[in-house]
Amino acid sequence: MKQHEFKRSNRQRAGVVWFTGLSGSGKTTVCHHVEKLLIDRGYHCALLDGDKLRAGLNTDLGYTEADRTENLRRAAEVTAMFLDVGFIVLVPMITPTEAMRTRIRKRFHAESYAEVYVRCSLDTCEQRDPKGLYRKAREGLIHDFTGIDSRYEPPKKPELILDTEHWSIEQCAQQLVEFIERKYSIYKKE
Repeated sequence: MKQHEFKRSNRQRAGVVWFTGLSGSGKTTVCHHVEKLLIDRGYHCALLDGDKLRAGLNTDLGYTEADRTENLRRAAEVTAMFLDVGFIVLVPMITPTEAMRTRIRKRFHAESYAEVYVRCSLDTCEQRDPKGLYRKAREGLIHDFTGIDSRYEPPKKPELILDTEHWSIEQCAQQLVEFIERKYSIYKKE
């Protein structure tokens, strides 16, 4: 089946929503909320969790710049497979540099790609620290940790900014669903 046939049968355009932001900013949490809302509205979507990819497909990779680049390349290739069968794909991955995000963006057609910056200060992310990673990085147990001893460059022109420091997860999810429906919906969902 070709993508235009999937589009007609799925009643949506395929698309990639790539999330960038610091660890603990809320990328994956927002994505889980949005995935549920989209499925409830009849959309075909997939969430490719960066942590799960690291624990499976990318277990052979570390956190050097070269390994991070390869991690993202593999994630983009898996994303492309879902895109080819008509899904809206939610991809929450730190994607720390502008150069990395540019490579990801170039992998997809402009009309099917959107970058979402999940903005949250380093201080707030460290206070949240849901996985204890900032604490471990500060103790020297984790090296090359983004935001501590490895740089994070906020995106220059994302299609959408979600401010999880000041907005609730529900507010961010609702704003994102509205954005996705404007960008990828062909027909009104019941």
